[in-house]
Amino acid sequence: MDEDAQGRLSGSRLARTARLAALPAAHAGRTAVGLGRRLGGRPAEAVAEQVAQRSAEQLFRTLGELKGGAMKVGQAMSAMEAALPDELAGPYRDALVRLQEAAPPMPTSTVHRVLDASFPAGWRHLLSSFEDRPVASASLGQVHRAVWADGSPVAVKVQYPGAAEALVADLGNLDRLAPLLRVAAPGLDLRQLFAELRARLVDEVDYVLEADAQTAFADAFRDDPDVAVPEVLVVEDRVLVTRWLDGTPLSRVIADGTQEQRDRCGVLLLRLLLSSPSRAGRLHGDPHPGNFRLLPDGRLGVLDFGSTEAMPSGWPPRLGTLLVALRDEDAAGLHEVARSAGLLRGDRVTADALLALLGPYGAPLREPVHRFERAWISGQVRRTSDPRSAAARAQRHLTVPACHLLVQRVAAGLAGVLVSLGARVPVDAEVRRWVPGYT
Repeated sequence: MDEDAQGRLSGSRLARTARLAALPAAHAGRTAVGLGRRLGGRPAEAVAEQVAQRSAEQLFRTLGELKGGAMKVGQAMSAMEAALPDELAGPYRDALVRLQEAAPPMPTSTVHRVLDASFPAGWRHLLSSFEDRPVASASLGQVHRAVWADGSPVAVKVQYPGAAEALVADLGNLDRLAPLLRVAAPGLDLRQLFAELRARLVDEVDYVLEADAQTAFADAFRDDPDVAVPEVLVVEDRVLVTRWLDGTPLSRVIADGTQEQRDRCGVLLLRLLLSSPSRAGRLHGDPHPGNFRLLPDGRLGVLDFGSTEAMPSGWPPRLGTLLVALRDEDAAGLHEVARSAGLLRGDRVTADALLALLGPYGAPLREPVHRFERAWISGQVRRTSDPRSAAARAQRHLTVPACHLLVQRVAAGLAGVLVSLGARVPVDAEVRRWVPGYT
């Protein structure tokens, strides 16, 4: 693990760069060995599967151990595992899902030091008990179960020492991962992924900002029949204490949930993301499965608010108009909205070419209930990742203004999770309910 003797994440640019730089080099070496084995008579499919398996294991193990911004890249990819082509999905899926909620924990002594520093007057009078073993370890911190002074269960989120410094190192090193990430997820727009991560990661180490966002969501969804947001009890420096939520992790529903559970999670996740701009004035920006639980009473529990975007005016006015044009396959209307919203670079994309590119993404809007299937999303990836295709040529002339990058990442992540669930969702009805201008 990339930590010093006190359990502090190493912020050394040299040390973290070396770990990240070793990944594409190792993959290149395995590929060369694989080529030799193919020439020696081993089946190409078996060799390719072995190379993919070993590269996946090393990639996501290293991202998990480094934590910080490196692990955030892996978590962003984990939400999109449904987009992997079938020939790569198997080797990578298990490693991706493991990364959603697990990373090597920091030593107990380090956890206690962080608590001591955050609560100089003493934290043991706030908590009647505290479990030293974390229940979840993620990119910037880990979560412990404890009991509040009033006897109620709480979640104590403790930030890794050195997380901010590690982020600074990782932000300068993300591009080094591009060759291997392209192998893991062909068609993923790494430029936009890295730009979005750079814009958001620094805010995520600020637990006060996270607490403010969580409180806004908790107030907006208080007593809601569909969504549960735990109340923030206290935030100090690198520690955030909230009410505890029991439930089934969304990753477990994806792995072995019933179809009823899958559908329920899919509908509620879509409803949360569509309704939060108007209800909470914010958009939840991180729809990866580790952030959600299916509660025993059927509600969707939301656990992490480190990445949100303030949207005090709700959804942009053009969004409803754009979605109507997409649903109705109105080429001229779609082109006009995209042009006026600054989504087109120059005038080289015709209305028909734009509809041919974006039209298939509107399929969930064209039927009362849409079943999200892997073939649908992987088909979109294939047609846009082939540089010779008309879709890829048109896509090169599209751009996403910086103010919409998070919305795009949320939409892509949501689609990936819904596909992983295989959920049946009334998308048209939910969009009609929550997005102004969609009629």
